[in-house]
Amino acid sequence: MRVLVVEDEQLLADAVATGLRREAMAVDVVYDGEAALERVAVNDYDVVVLDRDLPLVHGDDVARAVIDTGLPTRILMLTAAGDVSDRVEGLELGADDYLPKPFAFSELTARVRALGRRAVTPLPPVLERAGIRLDPNRREVVRDGSAVHLSPKEFAVLEVLMRAEGSVVSAEQMLEKAWDENTDPFTNVVRVTVMTLRRKLGEPAVIMTVPGAGYRIGESA
Repeated sequence: MRVLVVEDEQLLADAVATGLRREAMAVDVVYDGEAALERVAVNDYDVVVLDRDLPLVHGDDVARAVIDTGLPTRILMLTAAGDVSDRVEGLELGADDYLPKPFAFSELTARVRALGRRAVTPLPPVLERAGIRLDPNRREVVRDGSAVHLSPKEFAVLEVLMRAEGSVVSAEQMLEKAWDENTDPFTNVVRVTVMTLRRKLGEPAVIMTVPGAGYRIGESA
């Protein structure tokens, strides 16, 4: 899942981003509305965690810009105001969910994951394919009844492949979904991560390399 965190309190923004990355999400961070508009214009995000009271460009205007893209990006709006009228205004504007500050990080994570599941074609919260069972909420992977312990990035790559439901995922798509915007597009990090993931998942291998195209999850490789 790729997430944009837009929050002018830099310590809070960085803490949220760090926590979400530990949950195997790819996270970009900006601290004002103008920078948020720039990111939304060039990147496709699954979820935007958006503070409403932003400098330079108000959070309401950022929300409108996200909605105007026509993409299935979900908006979780944050605000220090706990008044019901503020929450109603945010939701009427087009936000998908609303979380007042201060908040528990566990609740934020759960809400981000719930919004990420609201794709154009809804997917089940637990993904199963080729003998692999992946639970994004519990951060658990099981293959043929045995637990598989993965790093956050390996988990993110496997989740991208599982959500593709057997379709080919290119290295570029993998970088977009599982890494943030600071990753070198010419890096071999995708290939290395897939190799490590294959080893941890064991035999028979289920991640297939499609020459010149990318990777996919199959019954055997």
